[in-house]
Amino acid sequence: MNVPYEWLIGLRYTRAARRRTDTQANSGFISFIAAASVLGILLSVAMLITVLSVMNGFQKEVRDRMLSVLSHVEVSAWEGALPDWQDIAKRARADPRVIGVAPYVSGKVLFTSGDRFDGALLRGVLPDAEPAVSDLGREMVAGKLSDLVPGQFGIILGSELARSFGVRVGERVTVAAPEGQVTPAGLMPRFRSFTVVGIFESGHYEYDSSLALTHIDDAAKLLRIDGYSGVRLKLADMDDAPRVAFDLSQSLPGDLRVVDWTRQNRSWFNAVKTEKTMMFVILTLIIAVAAFNLVSSLVMTVTDKQADIAILRTLGASPRSILAIFVIQGAIIGLVGCGLGVALGLLLAHNVGDLVAGIEHITGVILIPKDVYFINKLPSDVRLPDVTGIAVVSVVLSLLATIYPSWRASRVQPAEALRYE
Repeated sequence: MNVPYEWLIGLRYTRAARRRTDTQANSGFISFIAAASVLGILLSVAMLITVLSVMNGFQKEVRDRMLSVLSHVEVSAWEGALPDWQDIAKRARADPRVIGVAPYVSGKVLFTSGDRFDGALLRGVLPDAEPAVSDLGREMVAGKLSDLVPGQFGIILGSELARSFGVRVGERVTVAAPEGQVTPAGLMPRFRSFTVVGIFESGHYEYDSSLALTHIDDAAKLLRIDGYSGVRLKLADMDDAPRVAFDLSQSLPGDLRVVDWTRQNRSWFNAVKTEKTMMFVILTLIIAVAAFNLVSSLVMTVTDKQADIAILRTLGASPRSILAIFVIQGAIIGLVGCGLGVALGLLLAHNVGDLVAGIEHITGVILIPKDVYFINKLPSDVRLPDVTGIAVVSVVLSLLATIYPSWRASRVQPAEALRYE
């Protein structure tokens, strides 16, 4: 099999760019520039893959932990309680995409214990139905959902909420409803003592620190809700939530409010999406800077190889062949940098959690505070479309970087190049 001489010479120039010879005074510097080009592309590609994987992992981790507490779709009345939650549940179950239905009562309350008080969300649930719409039953670190018995005013606290009040299972906390009751002494808040029967830990700091569960009947009595606040739905595919919510809103009465999980947390997910897009643009510019290093390397190589170019031209090589030689050289440098960068990026992306944990252990500095980022370990989710896109962008930028130096090489005139040789 005959290999075109353009490929042979391009490969030879690429290998020669890595060697320092005594006959070429500037080949050492050219070698350094070529190595810097490869290293720049390598590091920028690896950095981009790692950062986007971490952002994907962060989004997926927080989303999954949110949905272990939240429902995919919620149906509630715009004002007051639902008139007939059983009818709404029946209509929802008629949709094959809905696999779980459970009613709830919800309201903001004030928790007090000793000299400490704090606001939180009290959610009344049916212990038998709640596992159909959330994973809280599997996230109990003490007690279980079935310990919530109507009339006994038991309560299950998030782990951070229980820790902040310093209470454990069997101890009592006082819950104050926001709407008071009228007495001869004036408007007085309604207080009720609850016994802690369980503690859950979802891994999402926001909910672990501000959510408490009780039996739905006890919540309705405390909040003085005549009925249930709404119905929570779980879907076979969480990504169908917007479509299911829209379809339900068209089939249910207009006085009902249907909200899916993407709308409940729209601002957060939009912020993450914007951050990911901007990070991709910024780090792509780093790849572009590395590609400019490749331009410098090829320009210096062309200047150094003018005599060789002139000899090739006198032997019959066309300007197109000369252009192809240096395009091949630049493409090889770009492909090597991209390939090594993808390999390093995948290695870092799959081990970034352990790497950060090791740095935290050695330095004693907490890099991922869970009260800020909702998680206590840096997650990573490597996605093939992201890796493919990064590789394509780096290769395209590397090829674009070869255009000017290669064109300049093709314009070398043999007589001018050999005049002083």
